[in-house]
Amino acid sequence: MKISIRILYILLFTGVTLYAQQDTIRLKEVSISSNRISIPFSKTSRTMNIITSDQILKSPASNVSDLLQNIVGIDIRRRGIEGMQSDLYVRGGNFDQTLVLIDGVKMDDSQTGHHSMNAILSLDNIERIEVIKGPAARIYGQNAFTGAINIVTKKIRANSLKVNLGYGSYNNLKGGLSFIEKFENGGVLASFNYQESDGYRYNTDFKNKSVFIKAYLGKYNLTSSYTARDFGANGFYASPAAIDQYEETQTSLIALDAKYLSGNFTIKPRVYWKRNQDMYLYLRHNPPAYRNLHITNRIGAETNIVLNSSLGKTGVGINVSRNFLVSNNLNDHNRTAFTGFLEHRFEIDNFDITPGIAISSFSDFNTKAFPGLDLGYRFSERFKLYGNIGYTYRVPTFTDLYYVGRNEIGNPDLKPESALSEEIGFKYITGRFDFNLAFFNRDANDLIDWAKDDPNNAEEKWKARNFSKVSTQGFEIELAYKFSIGNFDQKFNLGYSFIEDENKDEYTRYALNSIKHQLTSALDFKFSKLFSQNISYRFVERSRGETYAIVDAKILAELPNRFGLSLSANNIFNTTYTETNLVPMPKGNLMFGLNYKFY
Repeated sequence: MKISIRILYILLFTGVTLYAQQDTIRLKEVSISSNRISIPFSKTSRTMNIITSDQILKSPASNVSDLLQNIVGIDIRRRGIEGMQSDLYVRGGNFDQTLVLIDGVKMDDSQTGHHSMNAILSLDNIERIEVIKGPAARIYGQNAFTGAINIVTKKIRANSLKVNLGYGSYNNLKGGLSFIEKFENGGVLASFNYQESDGYRYNTDFKNKSVFIKAYLGKYNLTSSYTARDFGANGFYASPAAIDQYEETQTSLIALDAKYLSGNFTIKPRVYWKRNQDMYLYLRHNPPAYRNLHITNRIGAETNIVLNSSLGKTGVGINVSRNFLVSNNLNDHNRTAFTGFLEHRFEIDNFDITPGIAISSFSDFNTKAFPGLDLGYRFSERFKLYGNIGYTYRVPTFTDLYYVGRNEIGNPDLKPESALSEEIGFKYITGRFDFNLAFFNRDANDLIDWAKDDPNNAEEKWKARNFSKVSTQGFEIELAYKFSIGNFDQKFNLGYSFIEDENKDEYTRYALNSIKHQLTSALDFKFSKLFSQNISYRFVERSRGETYAIVDAKILAELPNRFGLSLSANNIFNTTYTETNLVPMPKGNLMFGLNYKFY
């Protein structure tokens, strides 16, 4: 099922001879946020998903990791409940090949890709989540190898004060307070959240604390967050027999940006600072036995410029950052990264063509260019054929290069990863019935993973290695249907993805255990003004043969006098399954929620 560049061009440029009646329907649009060119969702020539605030509210998920599980093509490999430690995979990539952003600020970590999800915000602070599948290096630079997840935070609209409380299985207690004050030419949003649990099995207890502050004054915007997680890590890393592991992480972000308009130019400068601290104990009750402490700081500045002209939209950007690592295991390292971007979107009749290139230079690796091209042809307001092709790139983390542990050893001779990715697909969007079909192919060179020559040899360490070539092919189908029963709107979602990786002789820990078959579905239904319900189903079959099916549900009640109630049930049928490192996931569990809006 290999997809070639030739097929891409044939489908796009010979398909336009087909006849398609023009429709006059006008759809409510969401503009996709990008650091440069922003366009309406229906006009994109990529496979994308938008998770809205309404979908977030109705979902049984209580955190971003669980929420993303129900997006076809995404594989979240969790260790424990509440997304305590989770890795993000898209279309068969690994955990350091998908870039996570908060309001366009990159949250990747030069120490290790395992920290990408550490700074994830409370769902109450999220306006929407934009999921970009396929090569995104041309837009965001390295680490957007298989895709990108951009979390767009809440807009400051009106004054409010809200309290959230929750209690569930495993003595899972959570509480939150959010405050919005809007004033002339500005506003501020502040949110505080705390959560703790005894854990669902030995040494899986946790305590989470987070603070999120967002403010604007005229043209200037401030985004800041702090997240601290302390948790028992029974079997999370090393061997599943390592039941007494423990970890503490702290992640903070401060970003200040502005927006200037001058004629046809839009200029958006930004400065930011991101810090991550990771403390790991192999034996929780005997810290001196084995302890790792890593502190990573990144300071960066970027400027993005958009020019609107009769020829279309031109986007130019520059991003410079400096990474500093202090570590008792990896030693001290630093890395300077410079990335320049250039892209232009042409719209000629029903065609859209967006060529672009990103050029990145690293102080410890060579300069690399990522050219890419998006193509689209719109037969009507509803139906669009699209395709894209691009090069992607990822430099090794400091853990890949230098880590020495009880069961793992890094490799300072690693080369950067690279890949050529291709995609073709079509969209049919009416607002009531939406359909998307996409075929994709990725040929990766020097893919990095941790491997063993003999998986049955407990004495052999996992070692970071480059693989000569790994090919990944697959397709995705997604549909959404909105309908009415009585005076109430209902919605049904269904998705299926198939992925096939090239087989390798080596036994790898992460990358080559993709989800071969994935089926997701969800039904939002409502029969009264008071209650709304959601039930979701997810089936997974991995390339190594493991299968499992999960059913979750939620009931939401909007009561008079500003009260709201919810009851979420996860893994209703007590499925026994693991997602990574043989860590058993929890059986059926409940969470009861209460919120009150003071004004």
